[in-house]
Parts: sequence; C-alpha cells; structure tokens
Amino acid sequence: MFHHSSKLQYPVRVEKPDPEFAMLLQQAIGGVEGEIRVAMQYFFQAMGARGDARIKDLLISTATEELAHIEMLGHAVALNLEGAPLSYQEASAKDPVVNAILGGMNPRHVLSSGLAALPVNANGVPFDMSHVYASGNVAADMLANVTAEATGRVLATRLYNLTEDKGMKDFLSFLIARDTMHQQQWLAVIEDMGGLSASLPIPNSFPQEQEANEHSYYCLNTSLDKPLPQGRWCDGPSFDGKGQFTAKEQPDLLGEEPMLGKARPGSGAQAEQIGTSMSSTTSSGNDSVTGS
Repeated sequence: MFHHSSKLQYPVRVEKPDPEFAMLLQQAIGGVEGEIRVAMQYFFQAMGARGDARIKDLLISTATEELAHIEMLGHAVALNLEGAPLSYQEASAKDPVVNAILGGMNPRHVLSSGLAALPVNANGVPFDMSHVYASGNVAADMLANVTAEATGRVLATRLYNLTEDKGMKDFLSFLIARDTMHQQQWLAVIEDMGGLSASLPIPNSFPQEQEANEHSYYCLNTSLDKPLPQGRWCDGPSFDGKGQFTAKEQPDLLGEEPMLGKARPGSGAQAEQIGTSMSSTTSSGNDSVTGS
C-alpha cells in the first residue's frame, strides 16, 4: 500500500515558461536515464529481493521517492508549458514562441496531453520498461542501480546547463543531490554485504572451480593494429583477490571453424544445400522441370 502527500518533496518553480525546455525535461521522466526507469527498477528489484529484509525496504523506499521525482518533473513540464500556443494564429502573434511550436516544442504536449507531461522521452518515444534491470542477485542489482543513478545525474547536470531559469536550476540541483546520495547508497549496500571484492565474481555463490579458471583473469587484445592498452586491468591482483591480471596480445584460437551440416529436406533451402543434385530433383515423375 502506498500513501500520498499533496505537497511536493521539493519546491518546483519556473520564472519564465519555456516549451522547448519542457520537451527536454521529458528525458528525465521517460528517458532511459529517467525517473520512470529507476522507480520501476527499484520496485521490481524489491519484489524479487530475498534474504536481508533491510535491502528490500530500502529499495521500496527509494522507488517511492523516485515516484515523487516523476511528480515534480511532471509539474515542471506543465509550468514550462504555461502560455504555450494552442494555434498557429496564436503562435504568429507571439513571435518568440513561433520558434517553439515550429522548431522545438513537442507537438504532443498540445495534441495529446493538453499542455502537461507525458510518459515519454525527449523524442516523444514512450518508455517501454526494456531498461528495467531486476536480476534477483543483490550485488548485480546494486551495480545496475549505481549505473542508473550515474547516468541520471549526468542527464540532470546537462539539463541544469541548458537552462538559465533560476527556479529550474534550483529544482535540478535538488535532483542532482539526490542522485549523489543514491549512488552512494547502493555502493554502501555492497559494502554492507562485505564489499565489492567479497561480492566478486557475481554471482559469488557459483563454485569457481567449475569455471575454466585459466581464462578468468587475462585481458585480451583483439586489435590488429594497436597493442593492448596498458593499465590496472592487465597487471596486478584481481579485484576479488582470487587471481592475477595478465595480458594477452593475441587470442588463442582454441575452437574449430564453424561449419554446419547439410540443410534438412523441407527446410526451404536450395537443393545443393540439402545435398541432392538438380538433375535428380528436376527429372523425377510429374515434378520434372523442362526448359523451352
């Protein structure tokens, strides 16, 4: 069960409405870096969380906060659409806004929502949940969450730099701050579980002696014209403490050339692929084919 307060989590104010910026804000709602994504991601992770109940509760709490962020962003979109033209005649009467309706404003803000937010990205594409990651493995999910918050913070900082509106900058600075916390929060969950080294490799429950260990810790160069980039990833102890990074300048080709067998009769392949000759297939009984 969820409860709702009529008050927003943080003030949302717009000094000068900007329909084009409303379109850009849609990315923070329905983009792959946006709030719908993280809200649904944390909800589904929570619903599949097993083990430590604290992590489930934290996921639910944060998912609910992200819903609050959707509400704030939706309000910001609507405020930026105040005074947007509803007709070309009205647009022509307000010259600065002509560019908005003809060049930058999302027409669906007029056609589909009546000057309100939509569950879409800045291009008007609906969020389809394909970027919701909930694996049932807490460590894997936490790393996915850090990435989600990091890309969300990148987006928020870009939006911050794209507006001169003081109200929008203040609101976006709040979202940036919460992204900062959530990045730290999910990393802290991993630390609470024993740290990243204890979690690696993910899943750490799989018996590592059952993997081909000779291939577990070398960095492979597959470039024909450049040497392997040198760095921490090719020399020194692995992060899980179970191996030593090494480097290979050329891959070992241990497999065979991939060759398939003959095609099956009735598969729609050519006769030559099936293995029968054209003469035998074109001269038998009533199925014979003759040239003219």
